[in-house]
Amino acid sequence: MNQPPAAASPAMITVVGIGADGLSGLSEQAREAVAEADVLIGGQRHLDLVPLDGVTKLSWPSPFRPGLQRLFDEHRGRKITVLASGDPMVSGVGSILAKLFGMDAVRILPTVSSVSLARARLGWSSHGVDVVRLVDENADRVARFLTPRRRLLVLSADASTPGVVAEALTERGYGPSRMIVLENLGGPGERRFDGVAREWNHPPGAALNVVAVECESDHGTVPLPTVPGLPDEAFEHDRQLTKRDLRASCLARLMPVPGHHLWDVGAGSGSVAIEWMRAHPDNSAAAIEADPERAERIGRNARRLGVPDLFVVQGRAPKALRDLQPPDAVFLGGGVSTPGLIETCVKALRPGGRLVAHAVTLEAEAVLGTAYAAHGGELNRHSVEHAAPLGRYTGWQPARTLTQWHFIKEE
Repeated sequence: MNQPPAAASPAMITVVGIGADGLSGLSEQAREAVAEADVLIGGQRHLDLVPLDGVTKLSWPSPFRPGLQRLFDEHRGRKITVLASGDPMVSGVGSILAKLFGMDAVRILPTVSSVSLARARLGWSSHGVDVVRLVDENADRVARFLTPRRRLLVLSADASTPGVVAEALTERGYGPSRMIVLENLGGPGERRFDGVAREWNHPPGAALNVVAVECESDHGTVPLPTVPGLPDEAFEHDRQLTKRDLRASCLARLMPVPGHHLWDVGAGSGSVAIEWMRAHPDNSAAAIEADPERAERIGRNARRLGVPDLFVVQGRAPKALRDLQPPDAVFLGGGVSTPGLIETCVKALRPGGRLVAHAVTLEAEAVLGTAYAAHGGELNRHSVEHAAPLGRYTGWQPARTLTQWHFIKEE
């Protein structure tokens, strides 16, 4: 995805990674950056690790991202040092500031990250371990990574995270999973707690903790892969659902490249947008749905299946598309016959973007035929049959035939 131009920077910003051992664990260069700062910015926990006088200490703004530019503008011309956890470039504030101001204005001084320390304590290699960062008390993001025998390192939001993770695992059929909570890694108060998710009864401890999970499922729990084609039963729906076989075909043509953005127009249950985001953690999507009950249902499906950041837009296209982030891919699952909708989506697509549209009525099929004649692409008809009881025997039960148009916008 193309990045926006860097914002105006207040001058060089130094981002110092700091661990639970505070100043004593920093390199000489990092200690100098802290000592020479006019302004220290960070979370309260990090600021408390630096007992210095004569320096302005500021906590992060709330809301975070909208307030960043204003915060740094207010201290333009002063020496600013930002305190962050361990390696600031591991899904941390370092990467956010680099995107906002550009690397010419940001200097990163990392230390050993909590992920590295946790793997060292557990004897886990980086291979086969997924890192999940929780920024609030919601553990829904864990659901995307749940697979038997998979290992997770969950970077906690606060002291309540271990209990919330245990509850999320149990609700999704992973109650037998082993959990290890590592508190204050690298600091004088380092502690470890072991247990099983469904039996987790340790009270909240230190706010600085990492939750290690060895995933094990209950008997009968069906693993949900990140490749397209989840079972229809994985989604709550009112029959407005792109069925499994056609959904897999659709997503194959949408090509969920890491970091790309999707519009799911007429989203129904949100199944296509959700599978798009499950394909890679850097993917994003907007699900546009006119019906308010379905819009709420999309949000529930997204949270349960591990992609709570899915942006749900309740509104009717094409009007609801006006202020959205430009898409790298568009899926039209409903409303194909709406005047101007296809042309609006084709125009909005980034160069190289993909569009897939489905039709089950003669009227919608005629619209796709016109679009195919105007833009080219690929036009297919899908007819799927499933074996079903037929009296005392078994016969083929056909689903409604579907027409699919696939288009790639030229670079």
